Amino acid sequence: MTPTDSQSDAAPRTQLLLVDDQPETRRAIARVLRHAGYEVDTAEDGQDALSALLIGSYDAIVTDIQMPGIGGIELLKLVRSHDPDLPVILITGAPAVETAIQALDHGAYKYMLKPVRAAELEETVHKAVQLRRMSRIRKEALAVTTAVTDPKLRENFNTALETMWMAFQPILTRDGVLYGYEALMRSKAPGLPHPGAVLEAAVSLGEMDKLGRQTRRLSAAPVIGEPAAGILFVNLHPSDLEDEELVSPKSSLAQIASRVVLEITERSTVDSVSDLRNRVTQLRATGYRIAIDDLGAGYAGLTSFALLEPDIVKIDMSLVRDVDTSTVKQQLILSITRLCREMGIEVVGEGVETVAERDMLVQLGCDLLQGYLFAKPAEPFPAFGW
Repeated sequence: MTPTDSQSDAAPRTQLLLVDDQPETRRAIARVLRHAGYEVDTAEDGQDALSALLIGSYDAIVTDIQMPGIGGIELLKLVRSHDPDLPVILITGAPAVETAIQALDHGAYKYMLKPVRAAELEETVHKAVQLRRMSRIRKEALAVTTAVTDPKLRENFNTALETMWMAFQPILTRDGVLYGYEALMRSKAPGLPHPGAVLEAAVSLGEMDKLGRQTRRLSAAPVIGEPAAGILFVNLHPSDLEDEELVSPKSSLAQIASRVVLEITERSTVDSVSDLRNRVTQLRATGYRIAIDDLGAGYAGLTSFALLEPDIVKIDMSLVRDVDTSTVKQQLILSITRLCREMGIEVVGEGVETVAERDMLVQLGCDLLQGYLFAKPAEPFPAFGW
């Protein structure tokens, strides 16, 4: 590892780690980044990079994919096990669908092709660093909020539960026919202005069971006795899987389990759930189907297929956006739909905003579609277009 010269303690430093086994390429990229004002440590391979990570603190990593020993993808996996929020930018001179899938699968910030234009690299690194800073600020703010104003946080959380309502967004077949609705949490608590804030508060307060039960009850209520609503998609946090109420015959959701798909976000870690396979078996015995949400956006990745054996997967909107003009995204989605077809898994393309995206997703083999093009989430049950 080659460290940079130290600067004055008065100046905040943005520290990058650059990993590439080709000295000329490494020097050229380092020169671009330093010219842009970044502090850059360099490593000649993945092992060297791991040594740097043990002693340094970085705002982003820029790494080649093809390197001897520990390559870029393996380095990405190791970084994710240590720090799920550290942006990793992967660069390759030999693009392949397999490595692109792995990059998305393990939460790479960007997958870039050599030769990389200096302006594009600078812009990508700038956005990655800003994301890192926002992540730190959010964590610090949440820690302070929880530690200092816990009574106020609990008050806001209780208000969120009391004012909670569910918005419903239609999911359509590839022919434009209604398949069902996804229930999405909404709240009128001013102190917790969006669903993510409510979820973070529940985690901080140890109230995930209470939040999960309330959202499931409110999701089921409009659908019971309304067969025309079709299939109900309900989001679950991994901790919800350990709540016995999910399979209780007395719960309103279990009473319509044959019409319910439980969505488990791919950003979440499910391997921490005790006795996961038996719990999934219980859910299926109750009548539920299982979906992996946000495929391509998180860290758990294709491992989720083995752990959950899903009936449905939902492709994240980051892959859907502009899919009609991106051959890389088209190849990725085509690989996913082919794999799922072989395994008997239905595929939902979510976040569809344009007719061109819709038509391309149908062409690539998506079974179901969801997005603002058809309808925005609203009180049950919104009309939809095609």
